[in-house]
Amino acid sequence: MAEDTQTTQTPPNIDAPMDPAFFEVVNKFVQMANRQGGIHGLKRTSFAALYGVARYNAHTYISVEPDIPGSRAGFLDYMTALYRRMLNEHLDALGAERGMNVGESELAADYAAIDKRRAEAAAAALEDKPE
Repeated sequence: MAEDTQTTQTPPNIDAPMDPAFFEVVNKFVQMANRQGGIHGLKRTSFAALYGVARYNAHTYISVEPDIPGSRAGFLDYMTALYRRMLNEHLDALGAERGMNVGESELAADYAAIDKRRAEAAAAALEDKPE
């Protein structure tokens, strides 16, 4: 429970590998949403999921944040930006996976920077190799 009460959040490192247990939780949420989508339809289920996650995040926030009035605006900005980034990532991934044009990504500059870092790391690794 100690990690549940931490009030300082570190932004995620986009280059770091994710914990497989994280994806198990994500997949369970998506499976539940898919079942509900078959019953209630995609749009209603999507809205219900957003509403439920907002309620859960609000509960988590007021449970762990000691200065709710002083940090509320920052929390809202952080969560809004985080959701926008995740939504962009999923649109980009689904577009690539399905060969669909999903429009220009807001993350194109981030992707280019990651590709550049990876290319530089690969070049450095080749330079370090003995001939």
